Amino acid sequence: MEDKQEQKFHHLTEDPVSSLIYRLALPCIISMLVTAFYNMADTFFVGMLNSNPATGAVGVVFSLMAIIQAVGFFFGHGSGNFISRELGKQHTETASNMAATGFFAALATGLVICVLGQIFLTPLANFLGSTPTILPYARDYMRVILFGAPWMTASLVLNNQLRFQGSAVYGMVGIVSGAVLNIGLDPLLIFVFDMGIAGAAWATIFSQFVSFCLLLVGCTRGGNLHIHISRVQLKPSYYLMILKGGLPSLARQGLASVATICLNWAARPYGDAVIAAMGVVQRIMMFGGSAMIGFGQGFQPVCGFNYGAKLYHRVLEGFRFCFRSSTVFLMAVGALGFAFAPQIVAVFRDDPEVIACGAAALRFQCVTFCFQGWIVMSNMMLQTIGRTGPTTFIAMARQGIFFIPLVAILSLTLGVLGIQMTQAVSDLLTLLCAVPLQKRVLRELAAEIPASA
Repeated sequence: MEDKQEQKFHHLTEDPVSSLIYRLALPCIISMLVTAFYNMADTFFVGMLNSNPATGAVGVVFSLMAIIQAVGFFFGHGSGNFISRELGKQHTETASNMAATGFFAALATGLVICVLGQIFLTPLANFLGSTPTILPYARDYMRVILFGAPWMTASLVLNNQLRFQGSAVYGMVGIVSGAVLNIGLDPLLIFVFDMGIAGAAWATIFSQFVSFCLLLVGCTRGGNLHIHISRVQLKPSYYLMILKGGLPSLARQGLASVATICLNWAARPYGDAVIAAMGVVQRIMMFGGSAMIGFGQGFQPVCGFNYGAKLYHRVLEGFRFCFRSSTVFLMAVGALGFAFAPQIVAVFRDDPEVIACGAAALRFQCVTFCFQGWIVMSNMMLQTIGRTGPTTFIAMARQGIFFIPLVAILSLTLGVLGIQMTQAVSDLLTLLCAVPLQKRVLRELAAEIPASA
């Protein structure tokens, strides 16, 4: 195992940066695309029930799933960022301790979410933005999803820890296997077994459990850090490092959930069709950005290892390469999304009102889609090198600091149009803040290059 880890260290710190990122990013891109695809599968198959309340319920519960994902990303990124830097310093024992600590902390937190969610099921569904007609569907869907919270959070930790070790292929196998299973189970449980929206939820949590098991197996292969409960550390220093590394992810994912709740509340006065349309657009944009995020995830282990090894010139080279590549890609995807917005929305819900509302919202977001190249790559780099303050601010800006007040103000002043354009305006404001923050860090790293080269 030590020989494999030594070989991995040399690859990550010596191979050409661009080809290294491409190689590491490919399994991440596949994982992200497949994950986004099966996140949309529930929306697609539930949409075939021809019920706006049922489709709206999937959008409402999406905010709860974002909370569950926020917990997983908090422990996964918090432990993973630390692990990559420690492996860059060749401190294997400390990295192994962190891997176990992050995993079991996420598993326990997921169990707490499950229990509390079941106790407060109806108040939670109302809080997330359910209308009286959506509420029964939201309860049925949410009740089942909550059962899977422990292994959903733990799976995200395992996937991220594997990725930060430069072993994204093992994560890809687990994620893709569960996704394919979910896509097959959705129509079987919803239509063949006539379980309705609850069938979509059972398909999701069962497939997530299969992914969880495969990811655990991946931790025993390829020189990866093994997960042992005996390595769990109850020392404050470990949890402080998780907090520092994971806070930006918690802020980003947690505020994404809050933003969805605020969006649902803003859309409630305009009916189930608007809630359904905005839920569909959220899933579409998630899918559209998944390849770009996967590409950035291929950069993160390169960034972490080389930052830990003080090879700052490789960190800067990787960021610039990822920013340029992702911006070009996002401009092309945004143009296609703008041109074919009605047709894309119609795939998920063939209702004229939903299509009209969703197409307008999708076009607004496609106009500013290319901004995500700088925003996301900056966030990933800053988080990986441990710059908690700037990356937390950028993470909070897009879905919180700007989005939440904007959706309230614009929905009151411009009605449905305000709801449709909120995310695009928030993206523009976030970019204006992210550029100077990231440029300052780039200058600081550039100043260290002569001493570290």
